Amino acid sequence: MDADVIIIGSGMGGATLAAALAPTGRRIMILERGEHLSASPVDRDAGAIFGKGVFRPEETWLDGQDRPFNPGNYYYVGGNSKFYGAALIRYRASDFETVSQTPGWPIRYADLERDYQAAEEMYQVRGRPLDDPTEPAHSGTYPHPPVPDEPDIADLRARLKQAGLHPSHIPLGVDLSAWLAAGQTTWDAYPNTCDGKMDAETCGLAAALSHQNVTLRTGARVDRLESDQGGRVTAAVLATGERLTASLFVVAAGAVQSAALLLRSANAHCPTGLANRSDHVGRNFMNHNCSAVLALHPMRKNQSVYQKTLMINDFYQGSDTRPPLGNVQMLGKITGPILEATTPLPRWIAHWIAARSFDFYAMSEDLPHPDSRVTLKNGRIRLDWQRSNLDAHVQLVKELKRVLRRIGFPIVLSQAFDRRTPSHQCGTARMGHDPALSVVNSHCRSHDHPNLFIVDASVLPTSAAVNPALTIAALALRAGRHITETECAA
Repeated sequence: MDADVIIIGSGMGGATLAAALAPTGRRIMILERGEHLSASPVDRDAGAIFGKGVFRPEETWLDGQDRPFNPGNYYYVGGNSKFYGAALIRYRASDFETVSQTPGWPIRYADLERDYQAAEEMYQVRGRPLDDPTEPAHSGTYPHPPVPDEPDIADLRARLKQAGLHPSHIPLGVDLSAWLAAGQTTWDAYPNTCDGKMDAETCGLAAALSHQNVTLRTGARVDRLESDQGGRVTAAVLATGERLTASLFVVAAGAVQSAALLLRSANAHCPTGLANRSDHVGRNFMNHNCSAVLALHPMRKNQSVYQKTLMINDFYQGSDTRPPLGNVQMLGKITGPILEATTPLPRWIAHWIAARSFDFYAMSEDLPHPDSRVTLKNGRIRLDWQRSNLDAHVQLVKELKRVLRRIGFPIVLSQAFDRRTPSHQCGTARMGHDPALSVVNSHCRSHDHPNLFIVDASVLPTSAAVNPALTIAALALRAGRHITETECAA
């Protein structure tokens, strides 16, 4: 065998699982289709990043009407986390309960709490858990105090409190000094080439590769998996034709790419794809409903550089008069070059707005639906996203605008994110107890193949309304404990 464990993907799930399994001494091979991000002159160039899309792959998928689009995913060592906003937020306890008429989660918050705590330590999270009344119980505290507010954000926080809200600190995986030393920008959507963000490469993968039994192969795109008549996965076949064997396989390529890989792996024993006896691989795709909300006062400027330290969960839980609406957090500071690159605004207007704007990210849950799905058409990925819960999102944006006007912003603008913007894709291989309604069990093991695990955002039964990165890491640690206990016992 080429390895004891083959992990496909080095993003948040794959890297964290590798770190969890590395101390077992088993030979672990991580296969990553991309290469390492290297420092370059455009790392902090807003026009190159947001306008020209220099880091985006030249890749097209098909939408539900078979129209091609560039999905905006990233393929580098560390996956999408190399560009993430580093918000490492726990799901609320209520997020693990049944949503609408869906089966919900097979575990509860308490089942994952120890792994959340361990993930926060691995990813060096900065935060303060007592600020937010919706924050679930913690068995410990954050490893570091919160990233400090800049003066204009501290003033915003005070005004929100005066309005009766409970602004809290975003739990962040950011070494602020290291990040700002490499350039005076926010980190949200910028590439991490300075180790200023605690991403899958700088934390999870670094921990894994500190063990001699762990190797990483880059430029290793997996075309399909092979399985035998008994239901065991036997090999990963690369696009080059190379065949790699192991005792245990882990798919962690991301919600869309993991589903596509499993579907491409159909064979005589599994005619609809691997792990797909339930016909749920690729189904229940979710992608948060998100809007950018810009609040400004013509006579006041926002001097912030990074801005992304504050969130509001006052609208997160439902009440007798309204449903749950979602999370509000600061975007990384919008600048004139960013607005120039992403809108048709004249240069002077873009810079005038950016100099005065306080930039918010309104995020609402997208509910699972079996017809919201990933399929393959002539070998190409087809993503038919059936958006849901839009009324709640519209109401969240309306409530946020109302509050912002009340605290002194006469101008409040909003723009919904479109389908080309990946906003936390998840759900295509969901977790559950019932093999007829799910793809993996509560430890991320395939119902159909005993030596196959899926450890990324695809297993999330619901999307909740906060960033999923920490939950993916926590689930990977939980799966790692289970694999250690059941597969690696000496």
